[in-house]
Amino acid sequence: MTIHVNDQPREIAVGLSLADLVRDLGLADRKGVAIAIDDEVVPRSTWPTRALAEGERILVIQATQGG
Repeated sequence: MTIHVNDQPREIAVGLSLADLVRDLGLADRKGVAIAIDDEVVPRSTWPTRALAEGERILVIQATQGG
């Protein structure tokens, strides 16, 4: 099935959880990551049980440091 991650189409397996996607993106161990699905922020505590669905729009936001 197809979802959109930061406006880029991405093919994923049916039943993939948000935590699985975050792991696939290489962000599982990073702090300062927030995820919104269809413009609604998803609490990190629900990522393992939040199944992704066809056509959802996922926005990944990463905090950065710098000056």
